[in-house]
Amino acid sequence: MTELAGAPATHTTDALMERLFAAVIDTLEIASIHLGARLGFYRALADGGEATADELATRTGCAGRYVREWLEQQAVAGLLTVDDPDAEPSARRYHLPAAHRPVLVDEDDLNYFAPWAGIAVDTLYPFEQLLDAYRTGAGVPFEAYGPDLVDAIGAANRPQFVNLIGDWLGSIPEVRARLRGTPPARVGDVACGTAQSSIAIAQAFPQVTIDALDIDTTSIERARANIHAARLDGRIRAVLHDAGGPDLGGPFDVVTIFEALHDMNHPVEALRAARASLAPGGSVVIADERVADRFSPPGDEIERANYGFSVVHCLAVGMLDKDSAGTGTVLRPDTVRAYATSAGFARMDVLPIGHDFWRFYRLTS
Repeated sequence: MTELAGAPATHTTDALMERLFAAVIDTLEIASIHLGARLGFYRALADGGEATADELATRTGCAGRYVREWLEQQAVAGLLTVDDPDAEPSARRYHLPAAHRPVLVDEDDLNYFAPWAGIAVDTLYPFEQLLDAYRTGAGVPFEAYGPDLVDAIGAANRPQFVNLIGDWLGSIPEVRARLRGTPPARVGDVACGTAQSSIAIAQAFPQVTIDALDIDTTSIERARANIHAARLDGRIRAVLHDAGGPDLGGPFDVVTIFEALHDMNHPVEALRAARASLAPGGSVVIADERVADRFSPPGDEIERANYGFSVVHCLAVGMLDKDSAGTGTVLRPDTVRAYATSAGFARMDVLPIGHDFWRFYRLTS
């Protein structure tokens, strides 16, 4: 894993002011990236080449004056280049550097980051509800964050599923053997979201069939559309289902839970249902946040990012019931082990799968 610096020291007033001013700039630039991605500005520049403000406005069906302001801001931020800054505003021609295309345009590239700008913006959508939750101790339903967040999460996770999921599951000998064996294995993909993980598993292991399970109606609608677009309707079944319910519809040879255990109101019940749904010799494979083993401030960027998302989203969606676990994004290995033990698993292994953001676990009975 890449070594990351801890939070910058802010022991003086000036240092804290400088840090927060930089954070405000970063926040505004993230919003502008989200705007450019949603309106298709980056893709239009990537596919159609350099453009003036009016040309880009015509390509994307937007208003020229707004497009000009966005282009100037992007150039000032160093995200786009401009041929002649001294030219008249309407005559300036803007380019998307080739090195920026994987980050801002190419949806299957592992460097694709534009959806993360959307996640950062969309997690603030139900801010008034979040304030009330902090005052009352209630939760904020996932659907309150809106369908755009569903799409952004799916788009953000898609590149690693497309490129890496076969390697992840293939690196676990018992799982690899079953997914490639006969009779064809059954997989339960719990909290599947928009089914990007389910589709990638089906493509990496052409014999398996998959139940893609999620409690969110919008996610399942998107999942069904994505499954159909991938021509996998016959092998993947998208099912609206509460992971904490008593029956996942097994038996499954493998149950997967990708970056979702920490969001669940009742993670022990979900793991107990997963264990009950396993075929003999089956495995539950979990990927969740690669946070520090213990609380040790100041944290590195990964720890800071996860606590940031927890404060505005993940804790709130996991606090809907009076007896919710209230895990939050920062799910440490000892907590996973405690949940697994309470659910009746005999063994939890931390898997030697390298990833900057996720830690992988295998649970067996």
